[in-house]
Amino acid sequence: MLNGFFVIDKPAGVTSHDIVSKVRRAINQKKVGHTGTLDPFATGVLPVAVGEGTKAIQFLDESEKEYRAVLRLGIATDTQDLTGQVIAQRDWTHLTPADLERLVPRFLGLQKQMPPMFSAIKQGGVPLYRLARKGIEVEREAREVEIYSLSFDWIRLPEASFTVRCSRGTYVRTLACDIGEALGCGAHLLELRRTRSGLFKEADAISIEALAGAADQQELVLPLDRALDHLRALSLTDAGGRKVLNGVVPQEADFAEAPGEFQPGERVRLYLGERFAAVAEYDKLKGLRLSRVFN
Repeated sequence: MLNGFFVIDKPAGVTSHDIVSKVRRAINQKKVGHTGTLDPFATGVLPVAVGEGTKAIQFLDESEKEYRAVLRLGIATDTQDLTGQVIAQRDWTHLTPADLERLVPRFLGLQKQMPPMFSAIKQGGVPLYRLARKGIEVEREAREVEIYSLSFDWIRLPEASFTVRCSRGTYVRTLACDIGEALGCGAHLLELRRTRSGLFKEADAISIEALAGAADQQELVLPLDRALDHLRALSLTDAGGRKVLNGVVPQEADFAEAPGEFQPGERVRLYLGERFAAVAEYDKLKGLRLSRVFN
């Protein structure tokens, strides 16, 4: 069985769930799941967990994402991208590339962003996009997001390409729409490509076809512990390792070296030799607790 993560280069026109089904068929394995949903029209980095990797999704650090996108000024759509219905058209011909460049500082840092109606966010247990398809718009609460960097790659009005590095939960469609509104002409996305999600990068992404045709699929798997290398690694004694593999919390004597002080809420990786055995979390009141033991 394959265990770990594939970085799939998602093509346009399929859902993230479609990719999971394709990976299942490609590796002939049932235990497959994805993290960080991409819109059907979007392409790029989609992390797909296989085998024991599905247990590790909750421990990933995907707090930072990077996207490359192309927006079109002068036309607003109900989905904020090219798949939607046009809801407004305004003149953009008075604008210059410098007008777009001048906007960049306004969109950097912490800010409130209104999630689009065409999104998977649930309200009353119902995804917003289901309500939107029925023509229903409901009040939504603006969410705090952070834009770490934003730059234009090229500007050929009425189109412009930009790269954005942002926090998890940022809607790049909405960012493009907001840029258009700030310019007074509206905008929507023509293209969206995710180039990074946490440590999963475009350079490591493979197509479904490449995965299906690979002579050694194991070589393409990112190991479980590599995906969690933002967590501190601690080595166990043989006896400590056996305890952990049986679901028993290790005591201080079960570590090969003194683990030092734990921070409240800190998660750590536990190893028995080269074997990645478990993730544990420190609770200020209860001490170290096993979060997940891996087979």
